[in-house]
Amino acid sequence: MTDRTPIIVCGIDDSPNARAALEEAVRLAARRGGRVRALLVYEPPEMWGAWAYGPTAGIPLPRLEMYHQSERHAALEIVDPVLDGLRDELVPLPEIEVDAIAGRPVEALVEAAEGADALVVGHRGLGAVESVMVGSTSLGCVLHATCPVTVVPAPVPV
Repeated sequence: MTDRTPIIVCGIDDSPNARAALEEAVRLAARRGGRVRALLVYEPPEMWGAWAYGPTAGIPLPRLEMYHQSERHAALEIVDPVLDGLRDELVPLPEIEVDAIAGRPVEALVEAAEGADALVVGHRGLGAVESVMVGSTSLGCVLHATCPVTVVPAPVPV
């Protein structure tokens, strides 16, 4: 047995589902004496043309480091309110690493979760037909991750 700190990877975005997933990831890390790696995955500007819009030779792209820092700042703005809501419940809070990574969500989260103890993602609740037609990050993570995956359902309005 090793003394390695458990790592819980959590995919985040600015949705109620992702915030619920982050809450679950933080609670899971607290129970296991671990830490959380909260990741916002974004499509890098150099891939906009290649993934969706065709050639982009005439379109000026933002400086990549500035773009990454902007996405990382957005990730921090998502995480901070969630942690504020958990401070009274979980003392002390587990260590939280927040970052933004470029890529497609499923591939980026599955790669980031290699060697992790768990991957936590939110579920948008599209339903079976829409999930098949649109694609599903949570389903892709369940199918491809090498660690246990927790899919957190959308919070129920009170």
